[in-house]
Amino acid sequence: MTSLPAKARDEVLVLPQPYLLFLGDTTEAGYAKTAFGLRDWARDKCVGEFACAGATVTTGLPRLTFSEARAKGARSLVIGVANSGGTIADNWIDPLVEALEAGLDIVSGMHARLTDVPILRATAERLHRRLIDVRRPPQKIPVGTGRKRAGKRLLTVGTDCALGKKYTALAIAQGFQARGIDSDFRATGQTGIMIAGGGIPMDAVIADFAAGAAESLSPDAAAGHWDIIEGQGSLLHPAYAGVSLALLHGSQPDVIVMCGEVGRKTMLGHPEFAVPSIEETIDINLRLGSRTNPAIRCGGISLNTSSFSADEAERVIAAESERLGMPVADPIRGGAAFERLLESCLA
Repeated sequence: MTSLPAKARDEVLVLPQPYLLFLGDTTEAGYAKTAFGLRDWARDKCVGEFACAGATVTTGLPRLTFSEARAKGARSLVIGVANSGGTIADNWIDPLVEALEAGLDIVSGMHARLTDVPILRATAERLHRRLIDVRRPPQKIPVGTGRKRAGKRLLTVGTDCALGKKYTALAIAQGFQARGIDSDFRATGQTGIMIAGGGIPMDAVIADFAAGAAESLSPDAAAGHWDIIEGQGSLLHPAYAGVSLALLHGSQPDVIVMCGEVGRKTMLGHPEFAVPSIEETIDINLRLGSRTNPAIRCGGISLNTSSFSADEAERVIAAESERLGMPVADPIRGGAAFERLLESCLA
């Protein structure tokens, strides 16, 4: 689906596939977005899922033991959890050791490194298994320059975390390519990197170099080429606004697509903070984004309507489009509303 700029190609990992998805003891779907992302965008590479006692989240894939997954062809266990702080829980260690003993490598996108867990490192060395930490940024990332680059860029931004920025970027990249438009998906998070085969984990980059990382990810390109850049966090999130701002400045998007979820009232992981309105979030993204691209504009709204029936979603999308005066669509549902969103982005 995507070709990578030269710098990103140098950093591409070849991951052992197919995957068994590890859900840990997750009880909130928003914290299993890596597993859901791989299920939805790399389904042919996933044989099933494994969960610890107490987990209530499921991807709907077959629930397998490590031995069963290995017998079905799985070559690695992918930690499908993206929890607050990116930690490896103590009660995951025994199952992870069992996975290595069953013949699986382990792939992780957590901030915590698999290789920093002594028993995992020792077991992997003894069994000649691989511990692969995806959340490792490239070396020698430059500081951002703010220099205007050739080509066109679209960045997905959001009112909160884990509500559809990656899905929206993937869907828009596919939609552009279906129209014969030269475009690429640029991954900025661990799940996107696992799907695309390369990218830069923006939230693992030292803060001073984050804008430079975004510039490196979407370098100069042909005039008609579009880079569709996966957004991270939210400018109004109390914990993750920093990575969002660096990505906005470094990406220099010509177009932003605002992502929101119907019915979400409070910030993920921070229930004391209300989710800001779509209008407020568009406004702050355009004002701050204009620092490196004065021509920045909003192409429309991506609305996550996964909790609605098809008829309910259609009514909500139509009502929000009329209220906001711009195209609104759920990219996963597609249809005429999504085609209007694509047209607005390309206008």
